[in-house]
Parts: sequence; C-alpha cells; structure tokens
Amino acid sequence: MANKTKVKLNAPSAPIDVFKRPFQRFAQFESSGGILLLFCAIVAMIWANSPFSDSYFGLWQTKVGVNFGEWISLEKPLLLWINDALMAIFFFLVGLEIKREILVGELATARKAALPIAAALGGMVAPALLYLTLNFGKEGAKGWGVPMATDIAFALGVLQLLGKRVPLALKVFLTALAIVDDLGAVLVIAIFYTADLAISYLGYGAFVLIAMIVANFMGVRNALVYFLMGGVLWYCMLKSGVHSTLAGVLAAMTIPARARIDGLSFASQLRSLMDIFHRNGQTKDMVLTEDQHAAVESIEHACEAVQTPLQRLEHQLLPWVAFGIMPLFAFANAGLHLGGDLRSEFTSSISLGIILGLFVGKPLGITFFSWLVVRIGWAELPQGVTWRHVMGVASLAGIGFTMALFIAMLAFPTPENLQYAKVGILTASLLSGALGFWLVRSAPYEALLKVEKIK
Repeated sequence: MANKTKVKLNAPSAPIDVFKRPFQRFAQFESSGGILLLFCAIVAMIWANSPFSDSYFGLWQTKVGVNFGEWISLEKPLLLWINDALMAIFFFLVGLEIKREILVGELATARKAALPIAAALGGMVAPALLYLTLNFGKEGAKGWGVPMATDIAFALGVLQLLGKRVPLALKVFLTALAIVDDLGAVLVIAIFYTADLAISYLGYGAFVLIAMIVANFMGVRNALVYFLMGGVLWYCMLKSGVHSTLAGVLAAMTIPARARIDGLSFASQLRSLMDIFHRNGQTKDMVLTEDQHAAVESIEHACEAVQTPLQRLEHQLLPWVAFGIMPLFAFANAGLHLGGDLRSEFTSSISLGIILGLFVGKPLGITFFSWLVVRIGWAELPQGVTWRHVMGVASLAGIGFTMALFIAMLAFPTPENLQYAKVGILTASLLSGALGFWLVRSAPYEALLKVEKIK
C-alpha cells in the first residue's frame, strides 16, 4: 500500500497518448476501481428498473458456446461465463495476493498476522451466527456464508476518499484483513457450496495441479505454461462439481515466488550493461549497434530475472481485474428489479439476516476479536491507529458487495431468494460504507500527526 516510485521516461508523445492520458490518470487513484464498480452497479440498477429491463436480463441469458473437436463442448448463458470463467481470474489474483502476504507480507510472521487473522475470524463468525439467528431451520439457512464476505475494492475506495486523515498502517490492516477474509470465503465455497462431485474429473484436475507444482519445482517461469495448464484445471473443476473459480486460487499457489537474481546482483549487472551501451556511441539513429542491441536484450533478461513470476503476474492482472472483470461482474449481477413487493423484500429473514450480519455482525466481530488479541498480548495496534479507526475499518468491512453477491448466487438458486439476498447486500453495503466513513473521519487526527512527525 506504500506509494510507488515511478520513473517517467523522457520520450516523445505519440498521437494516441492524447486519448490514453485521461484514463491513465484515473487509473492511478487507488479509489478508481471502487468508483468504477459503484458506477457499473448504479447503471445496472437503473437499466434493470427502466422500461428496457427485459433487454438487461435477456442480455445475460444469451447463450455462448465453445467447442474444441469432440473433447470440449461448453454452452452457457453469458452470465455464467462471467461468473464461472472471468471470476476465476479474479480468484487467481486473490490467490496471488494471499500467497504474497503469507511469504513476505503482513501474514509472514505470527506477530504481524495475529491482528488481521483474529479480526477476519471475528468478521466471519459473528455475521454468520447473527444471520442464522433469523434463518436457522428455514429455507434461507444456506445463505449463512453471504454476510461473511468483504469487498476490498469498495472498502479501500472509501478510505482513499479520506486522504491524509487515514494512517497508512490502517490501509495495510484493512488489506491484510480482507485477504484473510477472502481466504475464508474461498474455503467456505469449497466446503459448503460445492455440488455433487464427479470423481473422475476431480482426479484429472489433481493430476494437472500436480503437474503445475512440478513445473514450479523444475524452475519453469513462463506464464504461458501456467496459463495453459490453469485453463485445463479450470475445465476439470467445472466438470467435477467443485466450483470452477477455485481453480484460480489453486493455480495461483503454484506460481513461482522466487527471483533468479537478487537486487545487488541486478544492480551490478545493470551498471555493466549500461557501460557497454554507452561505450558503443551516442548515436541518434533509430537502429542500435549490434553490441547495444545485445546489451538491451540482456537488460530485459535481467529485469525479468529480478522479478518473481508471482509479482509480475499480480502487477499485470491487477488493472484488468480492477477495471474490467469486477465492474463487468457488478454490471451483470447488481441489476436488482424493485418492481415487486418492497416491504416483503426488506423484511424477509434472508435480507434482514444479511443486513444484520454485514452492518452489525462485521463491526462487532472484528472489533471484539481485535481487542481480545491485543488484550491478551498476542498483537498490538499499529502506530497512529486508534480503536475508533479499528471500528471504522470494521464497519467498512461490512461492504460485502462483490464476494457476497458471488456467494449469494451459489446459495440461492431460486430468483426470489436471490432477490432478497441482493436487497440485503446492497442495503448493508450502503449503511456500512456510510458508518465506516464517519467513524474514520471523526477519529482523532492528532495521533496521526504525531506519528508523521516522528517519522
């Protein structure tokens, strides 16, 4: 979450840059993904409640098929291609983030991981229990996993709107909490929202996964190899009955996370190669000399060797997921038609259970479990972060939009119950966002200023 240092190349602009620059500036803001997500959700709501609502719902039921000889034949509605295929890429990115945090991030040591893990655990247990208090023994009981999820894009977007009033450590805490929360959601989907298993395809998938692990062990770093095998793994999961998006998380765990050369070796090689480049003249011609071309190619190889494939893939996929897949998912799934009985939709045990879980259960569970591990001495609050900050972040974690909608579609196959779930998710997310914004904004600013002076 730290500010990234960017080096601006002194190169002449191309005509296309005039059109690209506004979009590049928008993408540089951390809140941009959340803003676009919200925009797509609003457009979907407007379209779904307009005179053209039939075209909205009809669009996502359009059949799209893929055939590859006699081996592969898939035909699904467009909505399922988004939810089963594109969201597998989203889960792949989630898997990369989980692996990075476990290896070198906020989950790398027990002391650092204690606070976000405890907070995430409380933020999963309390909402599920509160939901079940209203739905135990009823048809909606299967939806207990819906209020457990946090939407990191929206939550961080709200924090970013507060600017310098937000300690950097608070953003790191929220990110680590959301990553543990995502891991919990993945496990819940795998264990509790899986259909009947086809053992043969599960075996094929296990074979492909082992092959990917072996490729990592053998030193294969080409992303295309993992992409092709990951596609086969996705197909096997789809046919096995296990939800296909879990293939994304499993595939991410096999991506190499080691660099071939360290930073010191990279800097030394770069200096040597730059010396070779300069010794071969300062020509302004478009064509480099043979030695200069060889030096440039060696620099490219060195840049690739100093980056881990995990880090490179995460960096490359992030804009596609944040500005493509997640907004498209929101656009396809957030369309909530409000033409029915609004009273029954808002008073249903499903919608009330989700509202209670996200808006009340999330902040209570996160705050209490965080206080507990700090009280015991297993963790401590980061510098500049107060308990009011923690309560604010706990409320923001009640924004469960993307992942909550995803789990709701697995839990509620009937349109009526899914409608109740969407009402609960959208209502709770709006309430949680507003409360979290107010709590963080009203937190004492003086403590943060003191930390900044110390630094």
